Amino acid sequence: MNAPTLRIAVVEDDPPTSDQLVRWLRAAQPQAQIDTYFDRDSAEAGLQRERYDLVTLDLELGRERHAGIALINLLNKRGQGTPVLVVSAMPAAVYRSIMKALDAWDYLQKTQFDEAEFIDTVLALVRQTRQSTAPASDDAPTLDPLWQRTPLWRGQKLNLPLTAQRILATLLEHRGEVVAYETLFDAVKSGRSRDNVRKHIATIRDALREVDPAFDGIESVPMRGFRWSAR
Repeated sequence: MNAPTLRIAVVEDDPPTSDQLVRWLRAAQPQAQIDTYFDRDSAEAGLQRERYDLVTLDLELGRERHAGIALINLLNKRGQGTPVLVVSAMPAAVYRSIMKALDAWDYLQKTQFDEAEFIDTVLALVRQTRQSTAPASDDAPTLDPLWQRTPLWRGQKLNLPLTAQRILATLLEHRGEVVAYETLFDAVKSGRSRDNVRKHIATIRDALREVDPAFDGIESVPMRGFRWSAR
């Protein structure tokens, strides 16, 4: 089954910056529908009219220093869980904690990142939101896309370190499919080896078996990877 078309909003009042972000997004996601907004009024209208899979926005729009914060609040009130990537010239050290409090999902400081980092961040956010909003057709754990709250399964907390949570999120995103070791490496920040991935899988299984000792829903596929096969 083909993934639905990705819908992205770019809210940026500087046309060259907006054009650059759109070019990067189109290079990474050629089929994506990308809408651009250059001021708060048009952005508010667009965000109320459309439902996006991702919104990138600047904090300052024109003379409004906190226009981006107002837009984040608007999205939060809609309650759709739209991931927000803030791209701003404001110092990241100052605003990162504020953005998390507002439920922005990540923050990149202008002039401090390149195309690769931007695209990696965008794709990670899209993967997280698709996993978190996927229909609960099987008995799957619930993960926090912000990685700030403890994962839950059957009403109980799962004791999982962050890397194990990322690997579990990847398995759930591709539930029913074999996830190659090379794909799981993306969730591991250091020690990218098959043996290390297997150790994290063992940690995930142990955590799930603390809730259900009979759990066997993560299948090992020899020489290839792992598959979430729980129903």
